[in-house]
Amino acid sequence: MELGTKLKDMRQQKNLTQEELADRCELTKGYISQLENDLTSPSITTLCDLLNALGSNLSDFFHEETEEKIVFTEQEYIEKRSDGMLWNWVIPNAQKNAMEPVLVELEAGSSTQVDFPHEGEEFGFVLEGRIAIVRAGKTHNAKKGESFYFTANKEHQIINKGKGKAKFIWISTPPNF
Repeated sequence: MELGTKLKDMRQQKNLTQEELADRCELTKGYISQLENDLTSPSITTLCDLLNALGSNLSDFFHEETEEKIVFTEQEYIEKRSDGMLWNWVIPNAQKNAMEPVLVELEAGSSTQVDFPHEGEEFGFVLEGRIAIVRAGKTHNAKKGESFYFTANKEHQIINKGKGKAKFIWISTPPNF
């Protein structure tokens, strides 16, 4: 963090000159200039005085908001292959979020593991092929362009019923994959 630059920005936002800020804190204009040019560092007490004069505090001053990542590329996906399945976690570290989307590819005749009842909901959109969603022993078929949605409070599994690859986006909330 560039302490001096941040102090200067705050001072300018308050339309204060270096001399006016110095007077409010019983410091010299030269000292304020040195601080703003990162030529010296203030004590904690002096920094608190400066921040108080600028209408802020230590907590707010050092709080840096991290920019939320919005777009993810294929290179960031986490991939796992097993038993005729390809799982792509398209949002890295999504398990910390409210929902967890994965892109799933199933080879003909392959299926996901049986998912035991849990809290939450499941949503999917079929991009390619035909799948069967088996929930509590009842089969529901979906093909390209169709979607599925159900509460996850019963055993469920997805099976590729087609002759070719099936590809679908599957979103679980809360994260469960």
